[in-house]
Amino acid sequence: MLSAPPLLETSLSGLTLHRRGKVRDVYEVGADLLIVTTDRISAFDYVLGSGIPDKGKVLTQLSSFWFERMGDLVPHHLLATDVARFPEALRAHAAVLEGRSMLVRRTEPVPIECVARGYLSGSGWKEYQQTGRVCGVTLPAGLRESDRLPEPIFTPATKADTGHDVNITEDEAARLVGAPLIARLKALTLEIYRRGTAHAESKGIIIADTKFEFGLVGAGDPATDVVLIDEVLTPDSSRFWPRAEYEPGHGQPSFDKQFVRDYLEEIRWNKQPPVPSLPDEVVRRTRDKYVEAYRLLSGRELQ
Repeated sequence: MLSAPPLLETSLSGLTLHRRGKVRDVYEVGADLLIVTTDRISAFDYVLGSGIPDKGKVLTQLSSFWFERMGDLVPHHLLATDVARFPEALRAHAAVLEGRSMLVRRTEPVPIECVARGYLSGSGWKEYQQTGRVCGVTLPAGLRESDRLPEPIFTPATKADTGHDVNITEDEAARLVGAPLIARLKALTLEIYRRGTAHAESKGIIIADTKFEFGLVGAGDPATDVVLIDEVLTPDSSRFWPRAEYEPGHGQPSFDKQFVRDYLEEIRWNKQPPVPSLPDEVVRRTRDKYVEAYRLLSGRELQ
């Protein structure tokens, strides 16, 4: 049985909606922002007709866990997740917000997805098969799908609110936002990824790849004003594989929404509207995957 119906959309009276993304509803709270993570799930650039109960809670609480663990590497935007610490005007919405919302400082988002890859999978595997490279990074010959790379690599992408992010080279990213900033983002991306993967592997999870987002505060100095934002090392932003079942040479079982993608491939959806809904069994098993990943990584029960 599922714990509760999925939360697909919020409408918080008295608050100004800043934007509604594929998964998150963002509201303005004075100089800060309130991020409410719904249970919407997207795949192949479309929000699906079904939600995954508790998914928003997993993404919020796991991101909070990682923000705490990465705070000495880079400042983050998280101010509070406890509704009791939110401004009084927000507490009337406690029933909706509890466990799935973050009060965050406002930043100027950098328009680059910062991707770290430690294994060859997804779009990286497809590109490698064609060119022997991933986002301009030349890799050794003869690698198989899901192989571990000799060293993690930084592969940026352009950000897209709608449609698909586009992989670009490091040089192209530098032309977009400046070489000093890209150098800083690359260093931070790989440092956070290495720390996260070391912890995850000790808990039985391989983080094959992941993406981070960063914002700028103050004068936007790459050396001092970069802030980690959005979500961190979640099943939505990462590929999580069970370490005990890892076997390179093909795709891997996962703790992330690859499970949903695989189902959509099985039914041969043409990736065009109308978007399909998911069967109850796929919803249940996907929820279980998300919650299990949270428990393993954090050592905590979902609140």
